[in-house]
Amino acid sequence: MRTDFALVLTAALLFDTFGRNNGEQASKGPCRPGFSQSFYSVLISRDVLQGQGTLKDTAVSSQKVKFDDCMGNDAVVFRSSDPIFSVRTDGSIYAQGEGASLDEPVQFKLTAGGPTTRVWETVIQLALIDPLLPQQNENEVIKEEGKVAERKERKEASQAPPPVIMFSGSGRNSSKGLRRQKRDWVIPPINVAENSRGPFPQMLVSIRSDQDKDISIRYSITGVGADQPPNEVFNIDPVVGKMFVTKPLDREHRSSYHLRAHAVDMNGNQVENPIDLYIFVIDMNDNRPEFKNQVYNGSVDEGSKPGTYVMHVSAFDGDDNTTANGMVRYRILSQTPHSPIPNMFTINSETGDIVTVAAGLDREKVSQYTIIVQATDMEGNLNFGLSNTATAIITVTDINDNPPMLTSRTFSGEVPENRVDLVVANLTVIDADQPHSPNWNAIYRIISGDPNGHFTIRTDPVSNDGMVTVVKPVDYEMNRAFMLTVVVTNQAHLASGIQSSLQSTAGVTISVQDVNEPPYFPNNPKHIRFEEGVPAGTSLTTFSASDPDRLSMLQTIRYSKLNDPADWLSINRTNGQILTTAMLDRESIYVKNNLYEATFLATDNGSPAASGTGTLQIYLIDINDNPPALIPRESQICERVNKNVHGVNITAADADTEPNAGPFVFELPNFPASIRRNWTISRISGDYGRLGLRYQIYLEPGVYEVPVIVSDSGNPPMSNRSVIKVKVCPCDEHGDCTTLGAVAAAGLGTGAIISILICIIILLSMVLLFVLWIKRREKERHTKQLLIDPEDDVRDNILKYDEEGGGEEDQDYDLSQLQQPDSLEHIISKPPGVRRVDERPIIPESQYPIRPVVPHPGDIGDFIHEGLRAADNDPTAPPYDSLLVFDYEGSGSTAGSVSTLNSSSTGDQDYDYLNDWGPRFKKLADMYGGGDDD
Repeated sequence: MRTDFALVLTAALLFDTFGRNNGEQASKGPCRPGFSQSFYSVLISRDVLQGQGTLKDTAVSSQKVKFDDCMGNDAVVFRSSDPIFSVRTDGSIYAQGEGASLDEPVQFKLTAGGPTTRVWETVIQLALIDPLLPQQNENEVIKEEGKVAERKERKEASQAPPPVIMFSGSGRNSSKGLRRQKRDWVIPPINVAENSRGPFPQMLVSIRSDQDKDISIRYSITGVGADQPPNEVFNIDPVVGKMFVTKPLDREHRSSYHLRAHAVDMNGNQVENPIDLYIFVIDMNDNRPEFKNQVYNGSVDEGSKPGTYVMHVSAFDGDDNTTANGMVRYRILSQTPHSPIPNMFTINSETGDIVTVAAGLDREKVSQYTIIVQATDMEGNLNFGLSNTATAIITVTDINDNPPMLTSRTFSGEVPENRVDLVVANLTVIDADQPHSPNWNAIYRIISGDPNGHFTIRTDPVSNDGMVTVVKPVDYEMNRAFMLTVVVTNQAHLASGIQSSLQSTAGVTISVQDVNEPPYFPNNPKHIRFEEGVPAGTSLTTFSASDPDRLSMLQTIRYSKLNDPADWLSINRTNGQILTTAMLDRESIYVKNNLYEATFLATDNGSPAASGTGTLQIYLIDINDNPPALIPRESQICERVNKNVHGVNITAADADTEPNAGPFVFELPNFPASIRRNWTISRISGDYGRLGLRYQIYLEPGVYEVPVIVSDSGNPPMSNRSVIKVKVCPCDEHGDCTTLGAVAAAGLGTGAIISILICIIILLSMVLLFVLWIKRREKERHTKQLLIDPEDDVRDNILKYDEEGGGEEDQDYDLSQLQQPDSLEHIISKPPGVRRVDERPIIPESQYPIRPVVPHPGDIGDFIHEGLRAADNDPTAPPYDSLLVFDYEGSGSTAGSVSTLNSSSTGDQDYDYLNDWGPRFKKLADMYGGGDDD
C-alpha cells in the first residue's frame, strides 16, 4: 500500500507571497541580469483544469517567470529539465507534452542562456491550490485552513505552526519495466528570518515516516550546517524527528542551506528515501548603506548649463538588493555656500549622479562647493530605512570668460640707439581668470608702428606683464620716436559668447636717445689693385670714414694704422690718404693669393670718443722681378753615353707667375770652352730640358760642376747662371751607377778633408785625456790607501764596548805622577844605566821631519810614512811602561784630569788648505776650516 507524505502548505504559501514581493521590488532597481527569483512556487487553481482533458500547449498559470539579461532578451533560450512542463520566452509556464497532470506537485530546473551570454538557473515548483492529499494510515486528511495571505511581518511568519513532512513510500516499492512512477511531493523551502532572538533551539519542521508506528525510526540530517562546517547550526531529534535551528543566522554570511533528511531503523537500514530540505535565510534590514569614499571630488566648468553632469557617488548596502532592505536612494542634505542659490545641484536618487540644476556658476565668485549627500535604504524611506552620509567637494573649473585688460591706455619708454636685448617699457595687465593657466597667460602683439621689426614684447611668466624689448638696433638719425599699438590676448581662446574688452589695446611711445656712434667706412673692406715694386712714398688711395652723427653732432675724425703686417703703408691722420713706406713685393710671406691686407682705425672726438675699423685689401699685380733658379742642383750621369739614358732632366723655379715665369730657356755658357765641348743641353718642353754628355765623349768618374744659364719669359726676360753638380760614374745596363763606380766617383773636396782632420784630432785628444785620467786615478789609489774611506768612517756612530769601571776620579790614583815636574835634576843625578822603566830616557831625541805649512795634497802620504818610520826607530818615544810624559806646556797648564782635555780651535793657523785634500778630509775641513764662525 503506497502512502505519501503530507505537508502543511502554510510555509509554501508564505514563501510564494514573499517571492512575488521581492520580484516586484527588484524590478524597480537598476538592471541586474538573471532571474528575478532563485525559486518559483506556482500554485494553480483547480478551475484551470476543469473541462480540459489535457494540458498540452496550454498556459497553466498567469504568473510568469521574470528574466532579463539587460540586453533585450533577443537571443535568450529557456531549457527545462522536465519533459512535460517548460517556459516560453515571455515567461509563461506551459505544458509541452501529453499526459500532463498536477495530481501531484511537479518541480523542475529551468536554465536560460544565449550564444554570447552566461547561463542562469532557477527552480520552479507547480502544485494545485486544493489538491486531494493522500490518505495516511489513520485516514486523516490535512486540509487547507484558508486562503494564503501575504506575509506582512516576519513576526507573523515566525509564529506560524511548523509544518510536518512525511516521507513518501517510494523507497519501499519497486517498479518493473518502464512504467512511470507517480511523483512525490516537492518540499517547498523553509524560510528562517536572520538575526532571530530565539529562544534557541527554535523548531523549524517536524519530519515523520508512516512506518514509525510499526518499527522504531531514527531520523538524521546531513549537509552544510548540520554535519559539515559550519557544524551544528541545525540539528534534529532522532526519535521524534523535530528539526531545530540552534543559533541566529546571518544572511550576509550565508543566505541558504541545503540539507537532506534520512530515516533508518534501529539496525541502520534505510526505511525511507532521503528528502531534500532547502532553508532560506530571510533578509532583515540590519546593514546601513556604506559609501565607497567618505569624500568625493568632482569638477564642473563655470557657466555650465543646467543638467550638466558633475560627478557620481555610490553606496553599498550589505542587505539583499532584491528587497527594499538593500535598495539605496540618494538625496542632497546641504550645499555650502548658498551662492547664487541654495540648490545649485541635484542628485539622481537611484544612480547617484550629481548634475547642475541652475545656471550661474562663476569661479571668480565661488570656486568650490561642499555638498552633504545622504544614502538611505528601504528605497529611501526615512522612517524605516537606515542612512549614511558622505561629502562631495565640487570644484568650479575656470574657463576663459574674462578677457585681459591693460591697466592704462598709453605706455611710454626710452631706448638708446644701437642697443639690443634691452627692456624699454613694461606693460601691466589684469585678468580675473585662474592665475598661471592658459586662460590667464597673456600674449602681447604689436599690430602697428614697427614695420621693420625693431621691437618685440615678451611675457613675464610670474607677473604676466609685457616687456617691450629691442631686438634690432634703432638709429636716432633715422627714427627719433616710435608709436606702437599693442593688443593683448590670452593663450586660450575666449569662451563662447565672451567679447574682447576695449582695454585689451593700448598705445606705446618709445623715444630714441642719441648716443655718440663710431665712424664707419662706407667701403669695408676696400679693394684696390697695384703693381708690385711701387717705390716708397707712392699714394695708393684715400681711405676715409663717415660719421653717423653728422646731423646731430659736429665732430672731427682722425685716422691711424691698426695693423700693417709688412709695415709697407702709412695713413694721413686728417684725410685718410694711404702712402707706401716701402716697396710692395708680391712674393712676400705677408701676401696671400696676391692679396695684402691692412687695417686702419677712424676715431671721432666725441665724449666718450668712438672708433671704427676698416680693412684695405691691395691686389698686387706681378712683374718680372725674380730670375728663375735651376732644379735640380745635383745629379749623376753615366761616363759613357747610353742608348737608354741620354742625360739629366732639368727644369727651373720662378717666384713670379705667368707670363713672367715659364717657358724657360736653358743654355750653356761660352766660357770655359770645355763646358760646350763636353756637355750639351736639349729642350724637352717649355719648362724642361736635358743635360747630357756629347757623343763619343768620355769623362773620368768624378763630380763635375756644370754652369747653366736659365732665362724666363718675362718682358724683359730675366736670366740666372746656376751650377749643377753632375757625378759621372760607371753604369750598369739599366743606367744606374754601380757601387764601385759610385765610390770612385765620390771625390773628396777641401771641406770634406778638413772635416776628416778635425774628427781625427778630436778622437786623439779624447784618447790622451782618458790615459791621463787613468794614471792619476792609479796614483791616488796608491798614495791614499791609509786614509779612511768615507763609507768606512764610523766616527759619527756610537760603539759600545765592555764596561771596565769608572774614570780617573773613581779610582785612587796619584795624578801627580802624570804631571810634568818643574826640574829634571833628580833624573840627571842618577848614575848611568840605572833608571826607572817608566821614566823618559835621557838621550838625544830623534829629529822628525818638518811638516810644511801648506803641504801639497799629493805629499800627505809620504809625510805620514816618514813620520811612522821615525817613530818606530825612536827609543825615546812612549810608551815606556805606565808613565806617559807629554810635551811640556809650561807652568800652570797642567791638567787635573785627562777627562778635562778639550780640543781647542784658538790660534792663528789657517786650516783652509784642508779643502784641497779631497773628500776624505772634508769633515776636518768643515770643523777647522770654517773660520771664526765655526
